[in-house]
Amino acid sequence: MGEALEETMTTAPNPGDSCNNLALRKAARYLGATYDKALAPVGLRATQLSILQKLSVHGEMTITGLADVIAMDRTTMASNLKPLAREGLVTVEPSAADRRARIAAITPDGLTRMKTALPLWNAVQAQFEENFGADEAAHLRAYLDAVLHTGFEPWAE
Repeated sequence: MGEALEETMTTAPNPGDSCNNLALRKAARYLGATYDKALAPVGLRATQLSILQKLSVHGEMTITGLADVIAMDRTTMASNLKPLAREGLVTVEPSAADRRARIAAITPDGLTRMKTALPLWNAVQAQFEENFGADEAAHLRAYLDAVLHTGFEPWAE
């Protein structure tokens, strides 16, 4: 029995060697931790900065709309908004047009925090592009954006 198991382990394909998901998640964890560490002095994580940035550009948005823009499911987005709301960086209120929908908006404090975080984000962004290559980083972003258009519907109900 031990020999059969050993043979299976050495001859069976290793999904980790060719798994797109694993490769993407490893890189995402690595880069995410790098950006989170850079943003720690202003008390934000990279995802939180992305949320604040999108709200500063788009204005008020439904939680579902914001989740779509960031490619996140609605429930996870709602969870990510809670600490930002507790800190007074965003507001989340029922929509006047549709009481079932909730509207998120950046507050003046959220805008200030985002602007304070941007130089830290710019520094790590520049360092990554210097180490990885600016052209390569641009290609990487384009490839990753293309992944979002491969026909999957991970959050469809």
